Amino acid sequence: MEDNYTVNRGCCAGGAGTCSKLEVHDWLSDVVHMATADNIVEVRFKNTRKEYFRNHSNLKLKIGDIVAVEANPGHDIGVVSLTGELVKHQVRKHKVKLVNGDFRKIYRKAKQADIDKWKEAISLEHKTMIRSRQIAADLRLDMKIGDVEYQGDKTKAIFYYIAEGRVDFRQLIKVLAESFRIRIEMKQIGARQEAGRIGGIGPCGRELCCATWMSNFVSVTTNAARFQEISLNPQKLAGQCGKLKCCLNYEVDSYIDAQRDFPPNNIVLEIKNGQYHFLKADVFNRIMYYIGTGENSLSGPQGVPVDRVKEIILMNKKGRKPEKLIEYDDSVTTTRKPKEFEDVLSQDSLTRFDQPKSKRNRKKKRPAKKGDSGGRPSNRGGDNTRNANTKRTNTRNTNKGGSTGSGDNKPQRPNNRRRRKPKSDS
Repeated sequence: MEDNYTVNRGCCAGGAGTCSKLEVHDWLSDVVHMATADNIVEVRFKNTRKEYFRNHSNLKLKIGDIVAVEANPGHDIGVVSLTGELVKHQVRKHKVKLVNGDFRKIYRKAKQADIDKWKEAISLEHKTMIRSRQIAADLRLDMKIGDVEYQGDKTKAIFYYIAEGRVDFRQLIKVLAESFRIRIEMKQIGARQEAGRIGGIGPCGRELCCATWMSNFVSVTTNAARFQEISLNPQKLAGQCGKLKCCLNYEVDSYIDAQRDFPPNNIVLEIKNGQYHFLKADVFNRIMYYIGTGENSLSGPQGVPVDRVKEIILMNKKGRKPEKLIEYDDSVTTTRKPKEFEDVLSQDSLTRFDQPKSKRNRKKKRPAKKGDSGGRPSNRGGDNTRNANTKRTNTRNTNKGGSTGSGDNKPQRPNNRRRRKPKSDS
């Protein structure tokens, strides 16, 4: 279990021997890679930290190999997460900054001594984080240290912290360096980045997007929830990071495009027998629900197509009032379009196994005749290979005592009966 955790370095798929944090699917894996000068390899470290290195020694590396790479100072230990042509696409996508105009180098594949030292450094991370939090609290610094990552050679550690504003942690660095005898590096991260490093399961039942694939975080506002007709409940809209869920932005553009030709919600529809006020909208089915005032409220909310709402608003502007809110031709049932997709999972009912199985109408066996041997099969070898469903015409021609069905008229001897020897006259 410790070896799996060491290789995964805090990733979500802890016991599977793989890493699902910011995982990249190599869709060029079946393409033969040509040897080029740009032999760049993606190496992952703890949680979501990934860096890119040049394989200048042309080592034969594959995904999952533990390698020793160049660091500042010393060297670090990481796991190869991606090789080949797709690494170039990742470098362009993430806009990787080069050190001195070039990528750092991969020294070698990690030896057993390197791995043992790496494991010792990993075992110190949790204790160091707890101790550093106590030191920050003693110095009364308004910050939270969320994670600590040791370098593979135990000469340096990165402290990830969260703070609302700028923090003067110069005194903190001095105390940490004296306490742990290592080089200290402080990195400020946001609340969403901290949730991505820690990982977890969202309310949808899947791993957090910030931990699996999302690397660029866009600001989320409450307007995204308003456009999608979602109740503004902060407990439901907030994620594990305490901020608004990133998934609120996934479908907001589709809702905005669908609502472009919708009439304003604050317009009251007037008909001859009363008024109707807007209640809610079904955006993709293009239906707006209105509820009446006075006696009309007893009928409950009524769904009106968008085209009918526009027609009533135009009539009200001209000073006319329609007799009914919904015409028969414009009813919701006639305007709803059939679904353009089919869900295979919904075709089967979840309660299909709750109903008892229907009993089959099995034919009753005919009672054996007086001349039959109790309906028992004969013990001869020829009878065992015959079909059980023989024609009725053959059974009528059987003799008393049974027949083999082979066409012979010789009577069959009774089965399982021993002949008694005649008693000798004494």
